[in-house]
Amino acid sequence: MSHSEHSGGSDHSGLYRAIFGLLCVFTALSWAADEAKAFFPGRSTLAVVVLGIATLKALVVMLFFMHLKFERAWKYVLLGPTVILAIGLPLALLPDVGVHYYDMDVPQDPISQHAFERLDPADGPGQSH
Repeated sequence: MSHSEHSGGSDHSGLYRAIFGLLCVFTALSWAADEAKAFFPGRSTLAVVVLGIATLKALVVMLFFMHLKFERAWKYVLLGPTVILAIGLPLALLPDVGVHYYDMDVPQDPISQHAFERLDPADGPGQSH
């Protein structure tokens, strides 16, 4: 009696070999794209191609080895809040981090402000208040 008959499961070795072959092809494409740098108009184009191939490799690994291909709608229930947070958090922090609503040239602390008030160009050198 074979192992698959004994355990009651099906034999997935053909599928795993096909996935291994697909991952090898993607790896060869990444290597070939890197070796053919001269045919790409810029380094950013090469980076997009290599990262696109790497994304396909990650997708194949996630779908088959993490069994996401065989799962139902619960993965969307888990990914929904994650996507909302991934988009919402940068948007919520944008006013504080990305958009400055004050002039960056004006000193913000009172000690520096006091030092700038003491330096009056109308006063001559050596004069102070």
